[in-house]
Amino acid sequence: MKKTFIISAIALGFALNSTNAATTIEVVPSGITTSNVSISPFCMAIVKGDLETVKKLIQLGADVNLKSNGMTPAMYAAKYNRKEILEVLVKSGAELKKKSIKGMTAMDYAKQFKALDTVAYLNKLS
Repeated sequence: MKKTFIISAIALGFALNSTNAATTIEVVPSGITTSNVSISPFCMAIVKGDLETVKKLIQLGADVNLKSNGMTPAMYAAKYNRKEILEVLVKSGAELKKKSIKGMTAMDYAKQFKALDTVAYLNKLS
């Protein structure tokens, strides 16, 4: 009799535990916050440091001043210390005085992220 009672209690425990697990699984997704942040392929090439792709996209008509996720391509190049890409962007007409949605310029991003090569390059331009 004791064994039956213990086995029944264990089975009931598992049943209640699996019920709670199912409830938890349903509750968690509703509490997750998602964002629809997307960076343009042009800016992703800059982030990755893919100079050839950046040059090709500019040849195909990519806008060197079009913001992606609130930042211009020059801001991405400055932030990630992509000096050669920044030089190409400047030669292609990138505006360095534009501000991001956070009110920062390419120089501000370069300084904030300690991108020394791009800071030096931007200092030469001003």
